[in-house]
Amino acid sequence: MRCEEPHPGQAVALCVMWVWRVPVPSTRIPAAVLTPSAEPTPSRQSLRHTRDRYVDLVRAAAVARVVVYHATGWSWLTVVFPAMATMFALAGSLTAASLDRHGVNAVGRRLRRLLPPLWILAAVFVPAMLVTGLKPDWSLLLWALPLTDPPAHGWGALALSVIWYLRDYLWFVLVSPIALPVFRRLPVPAVLAPLALLVAIEFGLPAGTVIRDFALYFGCWLLGFAHHDGMLQRMPRRLLFGLAATAATLGAAWFLTHPGPRGYDLNDIRLGNGLWSTAFVLLVLGLAPATASWVDRLRRVGRTVTFLNRRAVTIYLWHMPVVVGFAALLTPLGLWTRDPAGIVLRVLLVAAGVALPVAAFGWVEDLAARRRPVALPGRARIPRPRARAAEDGDEPGDSRAGCGVGVGTGTGAPRAPGRGGHR
Repeated sequence: MRCEEPHPGQAVALCVMWVWRVPVPSTRIPAAVLTPSAEPTPSRQSLRHTRDRYVDLVRAAAVARVVVYHATGWSWLTVVFPAMATMFALAGSLTAASLDRHGVNAVGRRLRRLLPPLWILAAVFVPAMLVTGLKPDWSLLLWALPLTDPPAHGWGALALSVIWYLRDYLWFVLVSPIALPVFRRLPVPAVLAPLALLVAIEFGLPAGTVIRDFALYFGCWLLGFAHHDGMLQRMPRRLLFGLAATAATLGAAWFLTHPGPRGYDLNDIRLGNGLWSTAFVLLVLGLAPATASWVDRLRRVGRTVTFLNRRAVTIYLWHMPVVVGFAALLTPLGLWTRDPAGIVLRVLLVAAGVALPVAAFGWVEDLAARRRPVALPGRARIPRPRARAAEDGDEPGDSRAGCGVGVGTGTGAPRAPGRGGHR
């Protein structure tokens, strides 16, 4: 089974027209499709008027985890913290909340928040790749809307290998208006279906790149739906721990007996990754506290969490070019090493290098979110009345009811966009 896709040039044009020019009537999910176990409750994130700092905290930790992983190449981080699957789950939870409030219009709102930082990246790197040999053709439009792999070559394919996540995120958002009511009618079969597909692909079922990633990560996205509807919170602890333990045991048994080219890096072991990540997500979302107000009581922690959330897309897109650039410059000098001093140098240089594009282009995320652009998010300031309160927190970088941009976990050896990439 292979994924049959529309002509990418036509798809890009139609989707851009829809998202940016054509208003879409609001179509809310009817209450009739909710199963009794999925009835909305006052504690659901979609009804909260205060920030969910737990979601912010987890997202910020995932951003930091990705940067550290790519800078150091520590494969054990993929086991300790499968960040990409976690962020897909958070995004699924918050996407469900947005769909409940805005209906199908939530899709356009999400893309409006996600795509402008990508366009800035493309405006810098695509001309550079064209000058160095990239062939110009219609596929360059995929840098505007990456429904499939945008073209890249040579050094660009390495530096921009994280684009696969935006492609998967885009598809997950596009199918969510259909997936949410289906999940609410058949929650257990819906969550098990991607895992069953993952097993089938592992044992030889042919599938395209997008379908393979649906099998690997869409189950976590659906667990985000379950978190939003309160299913995981209402689940008896014994059942929650039992399901997590079963998935973790099966996942560990697989990846321990099927190591990849880099050992136990889960990015090379898809079935083990899917099962282990499912267990991790069940615990992270199922055991989520009712509040994490302590984050803001620790001023520096609160400001750091806010900064990482408000600049999550920019950090994610630009950190890999920084890593690849420093590796190319310092490896011939013998300074890009993996001894303790070399690891410290790597992390410090990458952090400093990422700060430059964040300072130069991070404000684009504020404009996309319809916030006042600021140089350093997270600084204390006197609150002002908001003219469009409904817009705040609806998309990446804010978690009042929006969709957090997921950040993938990484692999040590860069690969081209859409070919496994950095997870």
